[in-house]
Amino acid sequence: MTKDETKKLVLEIIADIAPDEDISNLKGDVRLRDQMQLDSMDFLDIVMELRKRHNIEVPEADYMELATLDSCAAYLAPKFAALGK
Repeated sequence: MTKDETKKLVLEIIADIAPDEDISNLKGDVRLRDQMQLDSMDFLDIVMELRKRHNIEVPEADYMELATLDSCAAYLAPKFAALGK
């Protein structure tokens, strides 16, 4: 799975968790929480959905790796590859 495909999956999860947020103009290198009204529970929901939908575990120590779309893609793409996706 490419980094762009990974970003798309993350955006799909965000759209489901925060349907009122406009995700069309998110910048890849700016923290998601700075661009959107996401709180810590929303962030945990993203982590839980990654596990539920894609069998991707994100340890608490790695949560900062999911701060931006670009960092999400860099962190998650190898995990998807390891699962054969």
